[in-house]
Amino acid sequence: MKRKTENPMQMRINKYIKECGLASRRQADEIIAAGRVAINGRVANAGDQVTENDVVWVDGMECKLPDTKHYVAFYKSVGVTCSKKDEHAELLLDDVFHYPFPLTYAGRLDRDSEGLLIMTDDGELIDRMMRARYGHEKEYIVGFKKDLTDDFLKSFEKGVYLKELETKTRRCKIKKIGPKKAKVVLTEGLNRQIRRMGQALGNEVTSIKRVRVVNIVLGDLKPGEYRELSEKELRDLMKSISPEK
Repeated sequence: MKRKTENPMQMRINKYIKECGLASRRQADEIIAAGRVAINGRVANAGDQVTENDVVWVDGMECKLPDTKHYVAFYKSVGVTCSKKDEHAELLLDDVFHYPFPLTYAGRLDRDSEGLLIMTDDGELIDRMMRARYGHEKEYIVGFKKDLTDDFLKSFEKGVYLKELETKTRRCKIKKIGPKKAKVVLTEGLNRQIRRMGQALGNEVTSIKRVRVVNIVLGDLKPGEYRELSEKELRDLMKSISPEK
């Protein structure tokens, strides 16, 4: 799905990078601080203002504001790292996701997980999808090493204290769909959250497949395949993630 947008006359450099769909505004601040952004040949500083007449480069590649915004559902395979650069990764997202326009994920999956990624160049969507306070639902099919007991399901659902992150997870939904398999719905996205929760409760996670993000479902996509979102899907998604909803 493509959506038309108007190029603003002037904006801060971090917002410009976000609107180019390369990162959230917070990630853009980190990229700028690392000296990876140039404006008209000079290294950019936080707070710099740019216009459509300026030439902006990120990691040696020119980035421009898109005339239209793109929204794609992509099936990420196990073994693919959601990163532009990672010297330790065997396979990066750019190695397997090929689209006519540069897109960024709105909510990542770890290397050992598979399933749905929403890919877009809509910086506002990326920002909202990656902020836990909005409480967007993400649904997973999760495999565990041991059989699932009632006590485990109850403990998992009410929230688990993760010592290494010094936080307790939000209450979530979990439904047993097999002896060692469950459907899990989260409204937050802590680092490797489901794996950490299983480990904290003494039951190792063996597989994770994300099948839904808000109203967008993986459907019949196979690993490595993508499809553009329909107008209705996009309309319903935007309505669901609106701060005013």
